[in-house]
Amino acid sequence: MLVGRGPERALLAEIVDAARHGTAGSVVVRGEPGVGKSALLDAIVADDDAATVVRTQGLEVEAPLAFAALHRLLRPLTRLREQLPPPQARALAVAFGEDDGPSVEPFLVGVATLSLLTAAAEESLVLCAVDDAHWLDPASAAALLFCARRLGADRVAMVFAARDAAGAVFEAPGLAELLLTGLDAEDSRALLAARLGADPADEVARRLIAETGGNPLALLELPGELTAAQLDGSAALPTTLHLTARVEQALLDRSRRLPAPVQRLLLLAAADDTGQPDVLRRAGVHWGLDDDVVERAIDSGLLVDSGGSVSLQHPLVRSAIYQAATAADRRGAHRALAGALAGSGHEDREVWHRACAAEGPDADLVDALERVGERSQRRGGHRSALAAYERAAELSTDAVRRAHLGFAAARSAWACGQAARAQSLLGAAREGTEDALLLCDVARLRGHIEVNIGSAPEAHRMFVDAAHAVLPTDPVRALDIGVAAAVMRTFGADSGTPMHTDELLTATTADRSPRTRCLRQMLVAMTLVADADWGAAADALDVALEIGAAVDDRDVLWNLGNAALQLGDDDRQQQFYSFALSRAREVGAATAVTYCLQRLCFGHWTRGDHVALRVSAEEAVALGASIGQPAVTALPIAWLVLLAAQQDRDDYDDLLLRLEELVAAHPLGIMADPVHDLTRWAMGIRAASSGDASGAFHQLGRMRMPVLQRLSATERIEAAVRAGEAATARAWAEDLAAFAEATRRPWALSAVAFGKALTADVDAELLFERALSDAATGGRPLDVARVELAYGEWLRRSQRRVDARIHLRRALETFHDVRAQWLASRAESELRASGETARKRDPSTLLQLTPTELKIAQLVSSGMSNKDVAAQCWISPRTVAFHLRNVFAKAGVTSRGELAGLDLG
Repeated sequence: MLVGRGPERALLAEIVDAARHGTAGSVVVRGEPGVGKSALLDAIVADDDAATVVRTQGLEVEAPLAFAALHRLLRPLTRLREQLPPPQARALAVAFGEDDGPSVEPFLVGVATLSLLTAAAEESLVLCAVDDAHWLDPASAAALLFCARRLGADRVAMVFAARDAAGAVFEAPGLAELLLTGLDAEDSRALLAARLGADPADEVARRLIAETGGNPLALLELPGELTAAQLDGSAALPTTLHLTARVEQALLDRSRRLPAPVQRLLLLAAADDTGQPDVLRRAGVHWGLDDDVVERAIDSGLLVDSGGSVSLQHPLVRSAIYQAATAADRRGAHRALAGALAGSGHEDREVWHRACAAEGPDADLVDALERVGERSQRRGGHRSALAAYERAAELSTDAVRRAHLGFAAARSAWACGQAARAQSLLGAAREGTEDALLLCDVARLRGHIEVNIGSAPEAHRMFVDAAHAVLPTDPVRALDIGVAAAVMRTFGADSGTPMHTDELLTATTADRSPRTRCLRQMLVAMTLVADADWGAAADALDVALEIGAAVDDRDVLWNLGNAALQLGDDDRQQQFYSFALSRAREVGAATAVTYCLQRLCFGHWTRGDHVALRVSAEEAVALGASIGQPAVTALPIAWLVLLAAQQDRDDYDDLLLRLEELVAAHPLGIMADPVHDLTRWAMGIRAASSGDASGAFHQLGRMRMPVLQRLSATERIEAAVRAGEAATARAWAEDLAAFAEATRRPWALSAVAFGKALTADVDAELLFERALSDAATGGRPLDVARVELAYGEWLRRSQRRVDARIHLRRALETFHDVRAQWLASRAESELRASGETARKRDPSTLLQLTPTELKIAQLVSSGMSNKDVAAQCWISPRTVAFHLRNVFAKAGVTSRGELAGLDLG
């Protein structure tokens, strides 16, 4: 029976009730050891006997076993797994060790978990209770937190219970939290009376309540350490009553008063993570214990039989018994458990117990741990793989083997976000080997880490050195890493270390596979880009793009997109980023999806498709938050800041502040310059929209990246002219002219002619007409509108008002389409000055749609079912239906057919 906790139970009941009516909710209950978190979870579960309850518990001893806790949680929903899409079903099968096929992305396991929970919610309310969340294995924690953040209009309530423990903290940003503190005086007295069968002396009760802070476990356990005289007040209480330490000691003392065989059985239970009585019995036999020892441990009250499974009375019992045991006894317990698990289908558990029991080097165990690491990687359990590889390295006497295991551990450390640990492991691996191939792999990973969180020029140096070093051994691998170095240079990350490009190309001539041929052309193109040889670079890129259409490699695809971006090929840029996005979605590679979404924003901007830009950026931000990687949200937030500036939206200041806080808190690596330049661009637009020409010129003039300078060329040139900096405007136009003439990109030729028109003393009309002619085939409608506006202004000032109106109307139409109200206002003012009043357009009801609603509306309009949309957006079909109802209401339609007839951008 739970004593007290009325307000807490009421709050949790509200969350459960909201979920019952279709609004999912999640909460983390936090509190010190013994404060009653588990009892509160038990009470909430017991309060709703109509719900489908799925439960699991984090266990310290199973932290190296990927998805162990998730497997227990989802076991009651096994029958629903056949309803999952095949990729999700396979992801769970691999994660749970039922399928030894190719590796899966851990994110896809989270998606499959979400699908199972929401499928079960179609039948009844699902109550998901997770105890001791701070001890969850990292893979299970990531999957469950993803679900908590992606649930929407679903009948699912998730309750996590956690405490801060040494070396274990359950971090759940974005989830609601409930802090559980001690019981109040009245409830504490009631608990004491229930424990003792009578009311204790008033002074004794006050002292116990004061010193325990109302901690329920302490109130239940400490009286057992006091004499009857102390309890009735006739004898003095001890001078101090230490809360957690004293409670833990009391539990330990209880175990030490038991017979030695029972104590050993309790140590086995503390080291075991299966909870299976048969496992404990077999382990006991291996340790020389009698068959009835499990029952005797249950009779002691410290081992609890929950009907088919056994567990220690409280997490403090587990930690107290395990930590107090001698090292020799702990090794003996693990050895016995390994023997009990041998041949039982729990191979990974068996190996880990053997690893805990090991006293020195063991070649066979090293092999077994390496296999555990490989299986963990395939399942997406990168932290588990890290632990396995590290322990294997510790137990190996072979220096070469240790280096390879250290690299494998470093790769897993980086995959699970432990950059510093990865760098340390890479340093050790590098010192421990002379293997050219391994050194190349080490250098590539070191460079990749530098690209993301360190120095991009240093990454360039690492890539170049590695390519040269591995060239005699593996030319194709050298070419691959050489392309990475060349791409660094196009982003301005040049260490000054020269690369032997000709040698890389010559060494790989014989390999005629599409991938190698494509890489060869990319190396040429990116090298020429960095050297500003634009014409030759464009020719090489065209060849690479043609070959790349036959290459199904995500890294190659997005590097082709990067190359197209650098050379201003808008259509091919979108094509290859879209290909890469499709591949990433298929396998559930969440980080890759986020990367592709934020890169697609470049093309959305140039096409004037600001609806798609906002949808992509918002999805990237939400996804980055869902997978716990805030740094990857910086670039999409920067795009949202730029869009808010262009559309003069009220959320501009909030978005800018959010971005500034993010940049201050997280290293961005090579993404730092794009983020800063997009921010400067946004500030420039903001200044221009408020009439601050000098401020706009200052901000736009600070942009550093050539690709973004070219992307914003018309704005930068016009800002310079309006600020009275005609010489700078001419210089910027001349800088762009070399690129435009070599690549013959129509948008670039148009921008150059536009710059010359704005600064020309003569022939301005001819230049404006040339700018419009080139822009017409450039595919950048916003640039066309800017030329139309400036041309209309020039014509109006030349007293050619009728001619001016044609261009001003076209400009106004485009500015309205992209919601650039400040530019629309400028065009309207010019139209009035020309003698014409612009017609006011009715604002579209679609402006009221959120980015998620827009995304769903677009997918549904393309003919996709709710189930297909859910799979695409990684949410539930019920949540899709909820958003679709909102779309219908806001857009004033009643059917999918009517929705398909709307212009959704």
